[in-house]
Amino acid sequence: MLKAGVLGAGHLGKIHLRLLKQSEKYNLVGFYDADPENGKKVEAEFGYKFFNTIEDLINAVDVVDIVTPTLSHYDCAIQAIDKGKHIFIEKPITNTVEEAEKIRAILAEHHVKGQVGHVERFNPAFLAVKNDIHEPMFIETHRLAEFNPRGTDVPVVLDLMIHDIDIILSVVKSKVKHISASGVSVISDTPDIANARIEFENGCVANLTASRISLKNMRKTRFFQKDAYISVDFLEKKCEVVKMKDAPELPGDFDMILQNAEGVRKQIYFDNPNVSNNNAILDELETFADAINNNTKPIVTLHDGTEALRVATQIINCFK
Repeated sequence: MLKAGVLGAGHLGKIHLRLLKQSEKYNLVGFYDADPENGKKVEAEFGYKFFNTIEDLINAVDVVDIVTPTLSHYDCAIQAIDKGKHIFIEKPITNTVEEAEKIRAILAEHHVKGQVGHVERFNPAFLAVKNDIHEPMFIETHRLAEFNPRGTDVPVVLDLMIHDIDIILSVVKSKVKHISASGVSVISDTPDIANARIEFENGCVANLTASRISLKNMRKTRFFQKDAYISVDFLEKKCEVVKMKDAPELPGDFDMILQNAEGVRKQIYFDNPNVSNNNAILDELETFADAINNNTKPIVTLHDGTEALRVATQIINCFK
C-alpha cells in the first residue's frame, strides 16, 4: 500500500481524507493544514494524524494529495516533488500556466508521477458514453450552481467552467484555433457568470456557459457528431445516445423514420447506456495508485491539467 498524506483539511480535503482512509490501495498517514486550530479540530473529530509542518508530512509519505487553495498549489507541489514524492493535485493545477509548466518540468526530472483532480473524467455518466463520442463537431455545456461564498476568490471559469474545458479537450483531438468569451461580475469581485466559444482547427465549435448565481443547479453537456447526438447529465448521472442509420426497406410500425429533401431516409434509434454507480473521487485517487504501482500513464496527466488551465486563462483574458 502506498503511504499517502493530504495537504489541506477544508471541505474537499476532508472528503479526500475519508476516502484515502477507506481505500485498500493507500495507507493514510495523516494530513497538514495551514490553520493549526482547524488541524487540531479535524484530528480530534476524525482521528487522522495532524502534522505540525508540511515538511514532516511530506517526509512521511509516498504520495502527497494537494487539496489546498489554488494559490498554494505550486509551492506545495514543488516541495513534494523535490523530496521525490508522487503528487495528486486538485484542479486547477496551479494559479498560472507558467507555474504549471515548471511543475511538469521538475516532475519529469525527478521521475515521479502526477495527476490532476479533474473529477468529471470519472463521472459514471461520462464513462458510460465516452467510447461513443467520435469527432464531435458541436459541443454545448451548461454548468450552473446556486450561489456559495466558497470559491468566489477565483473567476467562475476556474471554479466551474474548467471542468467542462477539460472534458472537451479530452474528446476533441484538435488544437484550439480561436477563443471568444464574455463574463459578468454580479456579486463577487471576479466574474460570476461567463460564456465562451472555443473554435478548433478541425472545425469543431464548443459553446460553454458557467454560472454560480443560478436559481438551480445544472451540469449538462451535449455532443453533436455525424449521425449521433449524445447527452451527459453530470449532476443526475444520466446519459442518452441518439443515433441515426440508413432506414430499412420495410420499416416496422414503430420505427422512427426521417426523410430529407433529397429523399434520403434515416432511422432514429435511442440507446440508454448502463450507468454504473461509483465514487468518482475515490476512483480518481485509486487509478492514480494503479498508475504508480504499474508505472503507467495517469488518466488525467499534468499536461491535461496545464492545457485546461491554458484555455481557461485565455477565456479569462477575453474579459479584460
